[in-house]
Amino acid sequence: MSRYGLIGKPLSHSFSQAYFTAKFKRERLIGHRYDPYPLAAVTDLHDLVRDTPGLRGLNVTIPYKQSVMPLLDAVDPLAASVGAVNTIKIEDGRLIGFNTDVEGFRRTLHPLLKGSKPRALVLGSGGASRAVAFVLREAGIRFRVVSRSRERGDLTYDLLEPIIAQVSTLIINTTPLGMHPEEDTFPPIPYEAIGPQHILIDLVYNPEITRFLAAGKACGATTVNGRAMLEAQAEASWAIWNSEG
Repeated sequence: MSRYGLIGKPLSHSFSQAYFTAKFKRERLIGHRYDPYPLAAVTDLHDLVRDTPGLRGLNVTIPYKQSVMPLLDAVDPLAASVGAVNTIKIEDGRLIGFNTDVEGFRRTLHPLLKGSKPRALVLGSGGASRAVAFVLREAGIRFRVVSRSRERGDLTYDLLEPIIAQVSTLIINTTPLGMHPEEDTFPPIPYEAIGPQHILIDLVYNPEITRFLAAGKACGATTVNGRAMLEAQAEASWAIWNSEG
């Protein structure tokens, strides 16, 4: 049996198992299985690999996208540049890290830009934030990272004035705020500064409309959730797991 899975903590919000299970059924990939593997600590990774025969690949989610990197035998140059890994290929006992969040966010972002280069705010400073920042730099978009801690971002939420939100017409939420089951949470930004000129992207996909997106929609903003990004990164992960070398 060829096995794949997802590591992180918690995994109750996971999209990946349902996605890959449906893919295996649709493509008649008999003998393939995808499971969630909640790890109490990222250092449990090697025990998981040792104790799971047939394990060929893993996706990585919150909070291990950065802390997993020192545990790997090799890291792809793109993932090294981003500073985060969300895909691990297991081959001949070696663990090799990749980042497919970059490709997923590229496919989400570029159709929305239509050639423009708006100023942006990136909410959150974790592993997904790093992939988003990489794509924004690649596109020549100026941005600021908003975090709870000044050490991890350019601004803290309490310093995010309405005028900054008003002129930053692209706002991306990379935090888990609003994710099921904590659907009542949302990033504390000045929503009164949001208008029809704004694009709000939430990397959260469950629920489909988070409170962050609902607030933006109420102000006339264009809103996009994380479903398309997840599907794109999942397919990119699949390609990596089945590539030669």
